[in-house]
Parts: sequence; structure tokens; C-alpha cells
Amino acid sequence: MSTMTYRGYAARIEYSDEDACFIGRIAGIKDVIGFHAESVKALRLAFEEAVDDYLATCEKLKRAPHKPYSGKVMLRLPPEVHARAAMMAEAHGMSLNQWAAEVFSKVS
Repeated sequence: MSTMTYRGYAARIEYSDEDACFIGRIAGIKDVIGFHAESVKALRLAFEEAVDDYLATCEKLKRAPHKPYSGKVMLRLPPEVHARAAMMAEAHGMSLNQWAAEVFSKVS
């Protein structure tokens, strides 16, 4: 699966057969910013315009454009996955948190 990105933002894209168009939403932000278009090329432009408008609006309102994240993540894993992750962390001379942060940082 490929992700549409622009200026550090990613888009969640769906297709509406009923409306015969693509519907997108900027992912990973608190605000709900949507856009739509009938072709991929037009969708790309609509996405870029939505991001630019979002950033300009945030600047005008003098507020940060991103939802702040605390850096704390709570995961529920099957015991065998937890054990394997702990083993890999130890094998790399890291704590489980350090190892997970390194693994997560490689996700694009």
C-alpha cells in the first residue's frame, strides 16, 4: 500500500462508488480536514491544498498545527510477541522501550 504524503502529512484515502470519487482525510491530526476529487491527479492537488490551508489557518489562529503526542504508547500484545520483543531488545543490549523506539522509528 502506498501513502500520499505532503509536507510531512499523510492522507487516508477511500473510494466512494456511490459518488464516483475519492475521499481523503489528513491523518494523524486532531482536526478533521477532508478533501475529495474524481481523479488521482485532482486528489493530489486537493490534498496539497487542504494541507496548505490547514497550516495557514493554524498560523492565522496562532496555534500549533499538530495534535501533541506524549510519547507514551500502551500496547497489548500476545505473550509470545512480548517475549520475542523482550528477547530481541536484550540481544541488542537495549531496554524494551529503547528497542521498540528504534523499530518504530523505521516505520514509514
